[in-house]
Amino acid sequence: MIRISPIRLIDEDGAQVGVIETNKAFEMAQERGLDLVEISPNAKPPVCKIIDWGKYQYQQSKKYQQSKGKQKKTSIKGVRIRPSTGENDLAFKADQAKKFLEKDCKVKIEIIMRGREKAFAGQSREKLKKFIDKIDFPYKIEQDTKRQFNGFNAVIAPD
Repeated sequence: MIRISPIRLIDEDGAQVGVIETNKAFEMAQERGLDLVEISPNAKPPVCKIIDWGKYQYQQSKKYQQSKGKQKKTSIKGVRIRPSTGENDLAFKADQAKKFLEKDCKVKIEIIMRGREKAFAGQSREKLKKFIDKIDFPYKIEQDTKRQFNGFNAVIAPD
């Protein structure tokens, strides 16, 4: 219930009725079988509108559903390798990365180093670059090779 009086009233067609008493506006809404809704409470005087509240909520939910359906969802898939990973395993992981790219997913490629492997960071970086070159699918590098605490990573996306 709107407690402030007078109010500026807008009818169901969007036309301004003017500044009238709240009780009269409420009666007008009831005569038409609609609801009186406060649109702008901070205005002087407050602005109210005569609308069908159920229909309004339905339209808002439809707009939300349509905008949600138009959003493009991208996901990031991960592929982890080690500096000591063999060639056959690298070929398998490259095929995995290619499948992820075909499904329009971004791929985060990580090379994890442990213990003494951290002393050979340059070789690990080169291995990561060679691995990325092995992927025979058009891609763009979204995040270039970046040093992490325990290795390197890079993010590629379908082109």
